[in-house]
This record gives sequence, C-alpha cells and structure tokens, in this order.
Amino acid sequence: MKKIAFDETKLTEKTSLNLVNNLQLTDVLTPLSLNPIETAYVQQGEGNIPIVLIHGFDSSLLEFRRLLPLLSTDYPTWAIDLLGFGFTTRSPDVPISPTSIKTHLYYCWKTLIQRPMILVGASMGGAVAIDFALSHPELVEKLVLIDSAGLARQPFASKLMFSPLDRWATNFLALPKIRKSVSIAAYYDKKFVTDDAQVCASLHLQCPGWSESLISFTKSGGYGSFMKNLPDLYQSSLIIWGKNDTILGTKAATQFEKLLPNNQLVWISDCGHVPHLEKSQNTAEIILDFIQN
Repeated sequence: MKKIAFDETKLTEKTSLNLVNNLQLTDVLTPLSLNPIETAYVQQGEGNIPIVLIHGFDSSLLEFRRLLPLLSTDYPTWAIDLLGFGFTTRSPDVPISPTSIKTHLYYCWKTLIQRPMILVGASMGGAVAIDFALSHPELVEKLVLIDSAGLARQPFASKLMFSPLDRWATNFLALPKIRKSVSIAAYYDKKFVTDDAQVCASLHLQCPGWSESLISFTKSGGYGSFMKNLPDLYQSSLIIWGKNDTILGTKAATQFEKLLPNNQLVWISDCGHVPHLEKSQNTAEIILDFIQN
C-alpha cells in the first residue's frame, strides 16, 4: 500500500486534512488490464458490516471528508475512488465506461472488502451503486442513495465529444470559476463554498490523464436510466434527498420511492444536492439509524 503526497498548505479544515493524510493507494488486479490499477481509498473504523462510499461525477473520495468520520465511529467505513476518477491511477489502455467502472469496483470489493456491504452512492455514485447492486445483489446488504442519479437518459452531450470539442470541454470544466459556480449551485447554504471546499473539489485535476478519462467516460454515454430495473432491487434502500436540490431537482426522489420495492425516503430541509457535505451530521444519523433498524 502506498500513500499519495499532497501539498496540504491550501487545506484548512480538519476533516479535509484528516482524509488526505489517510488516503492510500493499493494495487487492484482486474481483467481490464494486464497491469494492476492503483486505486485510491480511505478506510477508518472497525466492525463486521462495512460501509462503502461512492462519490459523484468528476469528484473524489474527498467529498466524504465530513461523513466518513461520523460513520466510522460505529462501522468500518471505506471511501473508494472510481476507475477514471479521483486519485485512482488512470491508464490510456483502459476505457472508462459504466461497465469498466463496475468491473473495477467489483475487484476493489474482492481486494479490500470481501464481505456483504452497505453501499452508499451520492449523485452519479448513486447510479454506480444501483448498477453494482443489480449485477451483484449478494454483495450489497443495504443500499443508500444520496440525491442520486440513475433515472435520466444518457446525456446528449456524449455525442458531441469529438476532437477538438472534447478537449475544449474538459479545459472549460477545469476553470476555477466554472468549478466554483457548480459548487454554488450544489449548496443551499452558500457559506459552504469555501476555499478549502474548492481545493477538495479540484485536487484530483492534477492527476495524469484526468482530461482523457473524462472524455472517455463521456463518450461512453455515461449512466442512463435504471427505471425498468429498480423493481428488481430487493435490498432495503434508503433515499436521502436535499429539499433544495437545484442540480437534480426533487421529482427524482419520489420516483425512486415509487420504483424501489423496499425503501424509505428521508428529506433534509435547508439542504441542496450534497447532504453529506452540507448536513453531514444529519445524514450520518439517518444512515446509522437505517443500518441499525
């Protein structure tokens, strides 16, 4: 296992520094490549039932910097960077798609977890969690979706990702003012859009292959709609949704509630698209209560 060296001088919050200091790389062997994939993760806590946290689009495990410590007081908790995202090493020989992301996540589970888990997905991470639970139901004891994607059709933008527009698009997305505007939209309480938050949201852009992986994933079509498949998910499911989500809106929450056969929906007031960051204490209490009861 390896550590990643960071310049911590721009981080100011204790939770951010703690997660960065505990971030590790481990080799994960998969059928996707002859070489192992150096995969970034953080693990804290002890116990028998593991919680695994899956981040959203163009993000990293740092988005769980406030939630992970709260969950790990009761359960062993993992945050894992998906293939092509975060600080997991990218390879030009491995295309990034929902299928390859699911394959990599399965072999992460096989390498690091090795027992049924509580799978928690936020935003696009929710679509990843749904896809994984549908393919490997025996490995997912319970499912938690936080302002989850997974109901919309594949984005039309994927059809436009050809050179030179693809490189222009990722260069545009890397602009600090653009990333800040996304953060402003994600939070209900704008005081959370701090310099520390901006560093956490952008630190992974320094990783080699960031732009190429984002282009590869977008060209794959990304995650479409799981509406037809959701009734097949028999696990107990928890839907957590910010009442003021302006990224995905709120209709998707009630759609999930109607389609998942065994679920409960919990709304969080005065909260946007990222309850795990904006209302981390509330979110942790809701998840822990769901697991224990």
